[in-house]
This record gives sequence, structure tokens and C-alpha cells, in this order.
Amino acid sequence: MTVTTEKPRTERSAHAPLQLGRRIKSNLSVAELYEHAIERGEGTLAAEGPLVVRTGKHTGRSPKDKFTVDEPSTRDDIWWGGFNQPISEARFEALRRRFIKHLGERNLLSQDLYVGADPVHRRSVRVFTESAWASIFARNLFIRPTRAQLATYAPDFLIVDAPSFRADPDRDGTRSETVILVHYGRREIWIGGTEYAGEMKKGAFGVMNHLLPDEDVLPMHSAVNVGRQGDVAIFFGLSGTGKTTLSADPERTLIGDDEHGWGNKGIFNFEGGCYAKTIKLSHIYEPDIYATTRRFGTILENVAIDESTRELDLDSDEYTENTRGAYPLHFISNTDPTGRTGQPQNVVFLTADAFGVLPPISRLSHAQAAYHFISGYTAKLAGTEIGVTEPKATFSTCFGAPFMPRHPGVYARMLTERLVRHDVPVWLINTGWTGGPYGIGQRMNIGHTRAMVHAALDGRLDGVPTETDPIFGLEVPTSCPDVPAELLLPRTTWPDPAGYDLKARELATMFRENFRAFEDGVPLEVRDAGPRAAGDQP
Repeated sequence: MTVTTEKPRTERSAHAPLQLGRRIKSNLSVAELYEHAIERGEGTLAAEGPLVVRTGKHTGRSPKDKFTVDEPSTRDDIWWGGFNQPISEARFEALRRRFIKHLGERNLLSQDLYVGADPVHRRSVRVFTESAWASIFARNLFIRPTRAQLATYAPDFLIVDAPSFRADPDRDGTRSETVILVHYGRREIWIGGTEYAGEMKKGAFGVMNHLLPDEDVLPMHSAVNVGRQGDVAIFFGLSGTGKTTLSADPERTLIGDDEHGWGNKGIFNFEGGCYAKTIKLSHIYEPDIYATTRRFGTILENVAIDESTRELDLDSDEYTENTRGAYPLHFISNTDPTGRTGQPQNVVFLTADAFGVLPPISRLSHAQAAYHFISGYTAKLAGTEIGVTEPKATFSTCFGAPFMPRHPGVYARMLTERLVRHDVPVWLINTGWTGGPYGIGQRMNIGHTRAMVHAALDGRLDGVPTETDPIFGLEVPTSCPDVPAELLLPRTTWPDPAGYDLKARELATMFRENFRAFEDGVPLEVRDAGPRAAGDQP
């Protein structure tokens, strides 16, 4: 076995100073920022202390409005196409000048923060915002330096969040008035025309995803927690699959819920906070996350609130289904303040299969793990987007395509190398539907899902007999503690087994069609690790 060593940072120079705004207030505390936000009418103070804000027409990210600058120092590293849309240096420079001019007479706020809990690989980021609540958001989501660290602080890169700026598509070559510009060479991110604060968080994630492979660190869109025996688990999954919910486990210590690096010394969190979906949060099933919605310092985006009592209505989707809470990591009771841990003993892939055909838990070979990592499957539900009237398969490479600048094969190779080196088992957990597709079947019971996750992580599924799914080739345990055996084999939960076969082959075809774009860049055993051809009989 070859053991590699982590490479040094690819750059260490501080970012050149940038003159922005008429006046800048730097590194204000949360209490000071609350005062500014309320004075300016940016949000509403809820009954128990969180600040409730509205993000206007943008209640989610705008990936089609994000552009990466096509410039010599990083051009060959980027996987162009899809979410990595190029924009010329000339257009970037023109837009950058307009941003600076637009902000020239405005009062701004800035925060000096870190991305990455490992000092060897972390980056310092200076975040400029127009609103006080967005400055709180940045403080909550990134890592806050100590007073001593601030004394010698110098930013490696900049994020400028300017919702009041509007791009001109005819002049600027953008898709709309909203624009997100990423210049990896100059280490700058410019955000205009959207109040959705998640663009800042994901912009920084994209920078780390670009830089860290050169340092032999795998960047991951994942949650990480640690059991009482010191066993580390990684949870990969797209939004809505349960990544935050399942990782915030009272029986395990949370390292982080969304973005991590996996190096030769172990795993480290990129962030200092969490950005959790709050729609229909339960104080029974998600007590820790629910409690953060009752805390001073939490930012709640687009959550409904009673104008008189200031009580929250977490069940309401009046403004969007994508209601969000941004809070510092220490608001979760059982967290590791270092943001660092050792090598993992288990990896979990999460999918919310609205077709109701994937088993609730299955074990993957390392080749299958690479296949499903590159595929990044989940399903959107009817009604969540305009025009979506039935479940729609969604494939997002590496469980985070909009944030991955390099070719998916780069990240998949790094994952496979680590799985093999540390002999890590990989589990596929379906948090979606059983007994039929969405509209006919029912959502997986979260209590059963937690029981399956616990059994996988603590070794109680080791040696349990399995059946091989005839279409997807997955090894499915035939029993699991605290879970009815009849739920484990999805075909048996359908009242119409022939209908299951038809829907399973339909999803298998979607997998294969999606994977064609990656076949030339992966080993043969990975390409062959996917579902069977449509004509094969179960």
C-alpha cells in the first residue's frame, strides 16, 4: 500500500487590499449587528430571539447565474460546461468596476473569517455585505478567529455580497440581473442581484473544492459525526435527503453538517456553523436543530411569523419550502469545537428516492461507491418547482455538482483511494419512499432510518445475510434491529410487484443515461458497477 503525504498549500500570499464603500464597519458582534438590522428594518425579532428575514424573489441559489472567469492560471483545472460557465476576463473586469462604483457611496459591513478548521489547509476570507443580517450569516457559517488571530489577520480571498447591484444581460453577457462571479486566480467572489445568503457559503465551498485536491485533500459535500467509541462517519447527500437531520444525532458528536476535507491526518470541517432546512422541523425527531430556531443569534430565512405574537410557524411554506436557519455550530449541544477528527470507519450515501424502488439500506462495493458518488442521485418532488408535476430524477455529481470546479473523476479517484486505503464500508440509505412512488407509497419512517444508520455504524449489520437487488446490484440486509424485515426489500412493499419492476427499470435507465457523460474518464469496474440494462429480467 502506498501512503501519500499531504502537499503544502498552493498559495500563501494575502489578498491585495480592496477599497470598497464609503464607510466600512468591521467585525461587529452579533448583538451590534442585530441592532443595525432592526434599526434598518432588515428583519423581525421573533419571540424567542432569532432574527427572521426575507430574501425576496430568490429563496434559493441561482446556479445558472454563476460564472467562472476563464483565465490562464486556472483554465486547465476547470471542468467547463454545466455549472462551470465561463466568462472572459474582460467582461469580469468591466463588471468588477461597476460593482465597485455601485458600492462606492454605500456603507458596508465586513467580517474577517476562516474557511477550514485545519490550520494547514484553511483559508482566510474577508466578507463584505450590504446588510447587517448577511454579516451575521457570514459570522455564523464561517469560522470566527480569536482576538489574537485577528491581530495578524490577512485575507486569502474576498467575498463581496451586493444584492442591490443589478447586472445588464445585454451589456454584461449574463443570463439575468443576478450574477455570481468567481475568479479563482484573483481569489474573488462577487455576488449581485440576490439576497439569498447561501451564495456566500457555497462560493467559499467552491474555492476550497478547487484548491484542496492539489494538497491531497478531498473536499466533500458531506456531514460528519463521531460515535462514543471514536468511530467516524461521513454522510454524503443532496438537499432534502436528511444529511443535517441524521448527522445531528444526540448519540454522536457532530463535526459539521455540510462541508469537509478528508486528508491523510483525518477529516476537518470547512465551516463554523450550520445552514439547515427548517420546514416542518420536529422537536421530537430533530430536537437539536429545532432548538436553534429559538435562539438569539440564529438567522431564519423566509420562515412565517405571526405579526402580533412573533411566534414562528415552521410548518408554513408561505414564502418558500426552502426555509432555512443559519446558526453557529455550538448551538448544537453535542459538537466538537475543534472541527477535526480522525479517519472514517463508515461512509453513508443518502438519497431521497421518490420512485420508491431503492432499498432503505444497502451496502456498496468500492466500485459501486464510485459509481453512485459520480451519479449523485436523488429525486425532486412534484410541486417543488414550476413545471414539476411528478417525481423527477436529479443527478448531481459528487453530491454537489454546482460547487465542484474540477472534473468529477478527480474527486471520485480521491474518494476511492481513501476508501481502499482505510478499508471503509459504504452504505446507501434511501430516505425517500417505500410501498410505491410519491403519491402512492409513504415516506420512510425517520425512526426506522435512524435505526438502520445506527446498526450500520455500530457494526450490528456485519455478517447479516444479504440479498442482491436484481436490477441495481446492491447488497441488501435481510434483517436489521428495530426495523420490520418486510421494509428492507422494496419490491415486497409494493402492492403491485410488476409495477415495481417497471419503475425500477425506468430509474435504472436514467442512471445509465446520466452516466454516459463520465464513462470515458472512469475505470471499467466503475462503469460496470451501475444498474443492469433495461432488458435484463429481475
